[in-house]
Amino acid sequence: MELTHDIDENPRWESGLMILCGISLVAGFTLEHVFILPPIYHHVAWTIAYLTGGYFGVVESFESLRKGKVDVDLLMVLAALGAAYVDHPFEGAMLLFLFSLSNVLQNFAMERSRNAIQSLMKLRPDEINCLVNGQWKMCAVAEVQPGTRVLVKPGESIALDGKVISGQSAVDEASLTGESLPVSKTTGDMLFSGTVNQSGSLEYEVTKCEAESTLSKIISMVENAQSEKASSQRFLEKAEQYYAMGVILFTLGLIFVPWKVLGRPFNSSFYQAMTVMVVASPCALIISTPAAFLSAIGGAARKGVLFKGGVHLERMAAIKILAFDKTGTLTRGEPTVTEILSLSGESEDAKNQLLRKLAIVEAHSEHPLAEAVLKAAHARDLEISEPLHFQSIQGKGASATVENQALVAGSLRYFEEENVRIPEETLNRCHALQDQGHSLILLAEQNDSLHLLGLVALADEIREDAARMIQGLRKQGIQRIAMLTGDHPQVAAHIAENLGIDDVFAGLLPEQKVEKIRELQQQGPVAMVGDGVNDAPALATADLGIAMGAAGTDVAMETADVVLMSTELCHLVNAFALAKRSRRVVAQNLTFSMAVILVLVISTLTVGIPLPLGVIGHEGSTVLVCLNGLRLLSFKSKQKP
Repeated sequence: MELTHDIDENPRWESGLMILCGISLVAGFTLEHVFILPPIYHHVAWTIAYLTGGYFGVVESFESLRKGKVDVDLLMVLAALGAAYVDHPFEGAMLLFLFSLSNVLQNFAMERSRNAIQSLMKLRPDEINCLVNGQWKMCAVAEVQPGTRVLVKPGESIALDGKVISGQSAVDEASLTGESLPVSKTTGDMLFSGTVNQSGSLEYEVTKCEAESTLSKIISMVENAQSEKASSQRFLEKAEQYYAMGVILFTLGLIFVPWKVLGRPFNSSFYQAMTVMVVASPCALIISTPAAFLSAIGGAARKGVLFKGGVHLERMAAIKILAFDKTGTLTRGEPTVTEILSLSGESEDAKNQLLRKLAIVEAHSEHPLAEAVLKAAHARDLEISEPLHFQSIQGKGASATVENQALVAGSLRYFEEENVRIPEETLNRCHALQDQGHSLILLAEQNDSLHLLGLVALADEIREDAARMIQGLRKQGIQRIAMLTGDHPQVAAHIAENLGIDDVFAGLLPEQKVEKIRELQQQGPVAMVGDGVNDAPALATADLGIAMGAAGTDVAMETADVVLMSTELCHLVNAFALAKRSRRVVAQNLTFSMAVILVLVISTLTVGIPLPLGVIGHEGSTVLVCLNGLRLLSFKSKQKP
């Protein structure tokens, strides 16, 4: 059932009328059956109960009729008036009171799911400490523009997105990404609004104004998502007016056929018809889908999983084929030192010395592999001095003097072209590493000729949780998993073999990824998982686009249907688990609602249950359906990081 009105506008007004209706209901019953006063007294009480309990129903009924529609509110109002017509005002007043109470509870439940993400707003302060004309002063967050320097102290919330200029700290990003562990931040790292600084002061430069901040975009996305209805919900709402018209016609038949054809007393036929009108109303049926999907969307958003609408949540539950981008999704997205081979020995000290010398040679290089070597050296606390006579060998390597030793670093191809003698065992190892997708940097000493000292192997490593994620997805019903990558076929095949991926498509350009997605769609519904930047065309083409690790990534938020703010792969499994759980809850709600309607209608026509019992059964089922949907707000993760 669509909510009878927008409770955001007047929640106290509705609740107040509902309470007044309840008081009048009790007063009318007491005046008529306990004190047994003249009819005028309880008639006044019944009138007040009808006016207060039926106010919103009448308003909504007229609004619907003005649009040429018949809805549930009209059925309730007609049933209550019918009960009063056959001298059963108490039953009619009870119907209106329980209908009002049910709406208050429904709106309260739905508001909890709608406002789940709004709790993030409390994390953003109204003022921020800015550097203005050389002095620090508190400024309104809404007035701060990109480029402003900001200071955030330990324990303070980060109000706006920015890039760290100085300082080091740990930041709690749980509100944004769902990650429980704080993230270390230092110079050059990004900060996101809605997160909390923990241990140290940070000075950063604002990169986005308040309206464009990550937190604002998340809130906007969730609000839009909650207004975008699933296909099952749209169908039920469209069918509501036809169903309601059918109930009215059926009710008229129950009044006139027994009365005119079978000779049954009019009051008896009319009373039974009013009871059928109540119990046959599809309130619980119509609210079944939004109660579940709105709760799921709100609960998921608090854990860093953003669905852009119930339709995408519904669609995710039907996905059978999942296509992954490789770099940054299944792998870390940056090269890492995986092996050090020193020809002077296999000891850890020999390996460290080789890595240290290579890091010094590469210290002035801007190549990503050089950065990875330096990062590995720093991780081992190796002392990196300044190289002498550094010279870049375009496209091949670099040379420098390190501790009076002339060293040359380069690729295997460069050393082979220079006819450097490489031991057969070392050469075989080099080829094996290359077949597995590793990049190699060889280091040699330059005398009369090049003398090989050793090599360092680097690779974009598979994420530790990737294999567990693949297993979890298969448990969630994913039948086929493919990898789409622009990398070399040998590298892609090696990763796919380690992870148990079914199909591998390598060496693809962005437009070729789109073609592969269309080929996979011939086998069933396909979801594409990527970083939302170079995979944007494939994300848009797939039945469902999923962007991973998209905190602060504008393209990901705009292109994908589902946005996972964290890079943790477990969130992908949990998103599918939530979609499946939501579909089960919707099925439970629909089955329960239809069963209640069927049982109550049959019981009314055969046994002849009284109107109050029918009202309790009808409104009770509506409230239970809402409560069942609310369980998705606290959905438990299937996988942990």
